Amino acid sequence: MRLAFMGTPDFAVPVLDALHGAGHEIAAVYTQPPRPAGRGKKPRPSPVMARAQALGLPVRHPANFREETERAAFAALRLDAAVVVAYGLLLPVPVLEAPRLGCFNLHASLLPRWRGAAPIQRAIMAGDAETGACVMRMEAGLDTGPVALTARTPIRPEDTAGSLHDRLAALGAPLMAEAMARLEAGDLPLTPQGEAGVVYAAKIDKAEARIDWTRPAAEVDRAIRGLSPFPGAWFMLGGERVKALLSAPADGSGPPGTVLDNALTVACGGGAVRLLRLQRAGGAPMAAEEFLRGRPVAPGERLLPEG
Repeated sequence: MRLAFMGTPDFAVPVLDALHGAGHEIAAVYTQPPRPAGRGKKPRPSPVMARAQALGLPVRHPANFREETERAAFAALRLDAAVVVAYGLLLPVPVLEAPRLGCFNLHASLLPRWRGAAPIQRAIMAGDAETGACVMRMEAGLDTGPVALTARTPIRPEDTAGSLHDRLAALGAPLMAEAMARLEAGDLPLTPQGEAGVVYAAKIDKAEARIDWTRPAAEVDRAIRGLSPFPGAWFMLGGERVKALLSAPADGSGPPGTVLDNALTVACGGGAVRLLRLQRAGGAPMAAEEFLRGRPVAPGERLLPEG
């Protein structure tokens, strides 16, 4: 089929590769404009732009679709369908209706649970037992369109947002390829979403990254893993902000935020967590053992949320 691909981050790249590898004609790749990055703040192309250029595909990066000229340029592609994966721009109704068969989105949740901006993080933070990826035909509402195909995966006790992101990207690429093959064959099922079970995955607020040790250990652990690697849950240690990137529930009790042993077990509002991977400001992520060699933390020391 003749497709447009619309995506920006690493999560979208496997889907672009799968569609290209399946032999579809990618008439244009839409992505966010290059952003300043690195110490020199030089414009850096998005992962999708870099991959599209490597594949020799035409790339467009409009700031938005409010201008009629951009909408007309999209309609002029005369597409069979458009595939949207974490693009980052709102698509107005004229854009959604331009492709002959519609626009199809890969969403990283089991819709209608976790509609919205941060489904991977929210699923971990809420303690969900499983999540997945859905292919959905897009409509004007926020992730409200009918669902075509779904792939499921359990959320493991050691999963972070990063590890779950990678697994869902690997699940989503063949799922979207199958959806486009079935769309071309005319046998793609479309099941309307029910209103029961609708939950919204609000964008992560910076204030949520501060660890609240007064919460139960299970909640603290899920917050640490759900915010890893970005933005990273953090605490203050001797005036220095430190990110906790991986943890596990542990035995122990004490005043919340108190280090209980020489292995970075920290008391919470109920129970304790052991910190397994950390990152000092300006440093690289490291295992707790390596962290402790550079900055010993004695039992009784407090890890404060303030700062």
